Amino acid sequence: LIIGVIFLAQPLLLIVGGLVFAVLLDGGTRLLGRVLPIGRGWRLTIVTLTGVGFIGWVFYYAGSTFIAQFEALRLVVEAQATRLYAWAADVGLVAEGSPEALLRQLMESIGRLTSAVGSALGAITSALLILIIGIFIAVEPRLYDRGVAWMLPMRHRAEFYQIGERVGFTLRRLLFGRLVGMVVEGIFTFAMLWVGGVPMAALLGLLTGLLAFIPNLGAIVSGLLMVSVGFSAGVDQGIWAIITYFAVQNIDGYLILPYIARKTVDLAPAVVLAAQLIFGSLFGFLGLLLADPILAAIKVTLEEFAKAREARPEQVTALGAT
Repeated sequence: LIIGVIFLAQPLLLIVGGLVFAVLLDGGTRLLGRVLPIGRGWRLTIVTLTGVGFIGWVFYYAGSTFIAQFEALRLVVEAQATRLYAWAADVGLVAEGSPEALLRQLMESIGRLTSAVGSALGAITSALLILIIGIFIAVEPRLYDRGVAWMLPMRHRAEFYQIGERVGFTLRRLLFGRLVGMVVEGIFTFAMLWVGGVPMAALLGLLTGLLAFIPNLGAIVSGLLMVSVGFSAGVDQGIWAIITYFAVQNIDGYLILPYIARKTVDLAPAVVLAAQLIFGSLFGFLGLLLADPILAAIKVTLEEFAKAREARPEQVTALGAT
């Protein structure tokens, strides 16, 4: 089984990504049903078209501006990395050499990228597959539940449905909280950087919001980008970028994440980070992206197994007494 998972890592992760996307669509459909009493199919169509339309609108109206800013951001980060590397070499912290070589070593230490997302074409193909799988599952989730349950012994099917419902409930809450955190962090970062006169505030706000989906590592990457761009414009902007970063992380760490943990499953930050490193090293970017929901699903499943095991002796005793 382990060997099969390793060899089939790419398609399995695409399927898991589709399941996570289906949970997002299902959660939006259920939420819309509270205010719009129409059929599930219509609500799912509205949620899907709204999400795809919003992404298309962003790329259509802001794509050219963000592409130019991405190139400027790359040049700024490279220049700041060269300065930092030169300073570290002067004080003897690193050996003489090219900062690009050090960057490649750091990237290799994080883990290899899978071939499915190793290129732009692969990334687009993977995204489309995840989108299609997610839509198919969200259209009729019970069909796929019954398909999996059919392969299990009869005595385990009720338990499977119970665990599946609990995992789905947890993931809906977890992903909804992630989306709220992404929106709050993105807007707050943009507003703070814009007020402080930091260049590319809109792009940095967008990247911060997107990277907020990846706990721990996403915050580190967005912080490095934010501070690099800030100091490229001046010391005052760099200090303001640092203040913005800590303000955003405090809001996320002390307000948003604790609320999400109370409503879903309490995941220790060190455990999440360890799972991200392991999944990222084994399965590349998709593994890193999906480590958090996979870990939450595993924890909820184990908790439900433990509850079921504790309940079985009581049921046996009750039947014996009867």
